[in-house]
Amino acid sequence: MDNFTTLLLKIIGYILLYILSLRLIVSIVNLSWKRWIDYLFLKGRVSGWGSEQLANEQKRKESWSILIPARDEEINIGKLLEDIEDLKFKPMEVIVFNDNSSDNTAKVVESFASRIPGLRLIDNSLEQLPDGWLGKSNACHTLAQYASGDYLLFLDADVRISNGIAESYLPYAIKEGLALLSVFPKQILTNYQSKIVTPVMNWILISLLPLPLVRYCSWSSFSAANGQFMLFKASVYKDLQPHKEFRMSRAEDIEISRYYKKQKERVATLTGDDSVRCMMYDNLEDAINGFSKNIFHFFGNSVFTTLLFALLTTFTPLLVLLMNGVNWAILSLAAVVLIRLFVSLASEQSWRDNLKYILHQQIIFLKITLRAIKNRQHKTQIWKGRNIYNPQ
Repeated sequence: MDNFTTLLLKIIGYILLYILSLRLIVSIVNLSWKRWIDYLFLKGRVSGWGSEQLANEQKRKESWSILIPARDEEINIGKLLEDIEDLKFKPMEVIVFNDNSSDNTAKVVESFASRIPGLRLIDNSLEQLPDGWLGKSNACHTLAQYASGDYLLFLDADVRISNGIAESYLPYAIKEGLALLSVFPKQILTNYQSKIVTPVMNWILISLLPLPLVRYCSWSSFSAANGQFMLFKASVYKDLQPHKEFRMSRAEDIEISRYYKKQKERVATLTGDDSVRCMMYDNLEDAINGFSKNIFHFFGNSVFTTLLFALLTTFTPLLVLLMNGVNWAILSLAAVVLIRLFVSLASEQSWRDNLKYILHQQIIFLKITLRAIKNRQHKTQIWKGRNIYNPQ
């Protein structure tokens, strides 16, 4: 190998180390941001912000609605409604859109009619979606037409909530003047399969996107959102009609966040705690299928960028070993471990489990990427009984 080739390989290795270092810095920033937001706002420790401040806001009649799209959710919807029933500060209304469910979703919701004031069920019995709409966007858009609150909180049926919602996130959105607040729920990881796949999404987000820039930078490229928890200021929502704007998007949450920033609206994205939790999947096949639905949108909808990131995060330590030697390879491995550690802490996940299953998670990420590529090539991906590439 000549000197030029050797030098070139070393430079490539240093570039890989530089990228790894940037991701480490981003993960540290996001952990620090999590701690700061928890201290300053969400725990109500500054200027009495919390229950007392919330009461003052309620006197100003800042009302809120909970809106839940549901399709075949009889297992989950009752648990969420029980959580809502137990809230100390309740919303003015709870509206559930039953999207042509084939199970007992509607009956479960109806059983709470006498327990939750303001509970309504919107029943969609149409076998086909309106032309040009995907199911969730249609459900959310329809729900918003029935809602009366000053703030609209969209929750997926598999989300679990507690009293921190009204005492923390709603006041934060009001005080910061946010048009959109999205929260990545704390994931409930109950078994081996969920532990090797679900943390992958937070690992991507928190090691690539500095969340403070979602709040304070006007560039739409610094955007993120999670459709499981999206709190909108109703007046802005009704003006921009975001779910209608992105009615055919498979990642409407991310698209809406970017759209709001382009419209000069204030947006924030946070990671959740015990007051916002979710068990997305409990088996591997459903998880891979679910995450492959929108994995490209984390990378600008680019197949090439997604695949490149998957390969580089898998093989960087080995490449650095070959190009730059043992010492640099050890440093790269240390950075990989620290990124997982800081991401775990920012996500309130077990850092021990995420380090234990680090190789498993990386392999699963490769599988998700390859599944997404295959689905795009064949324009077929079944989600909730519908092909999201051709929902009609």
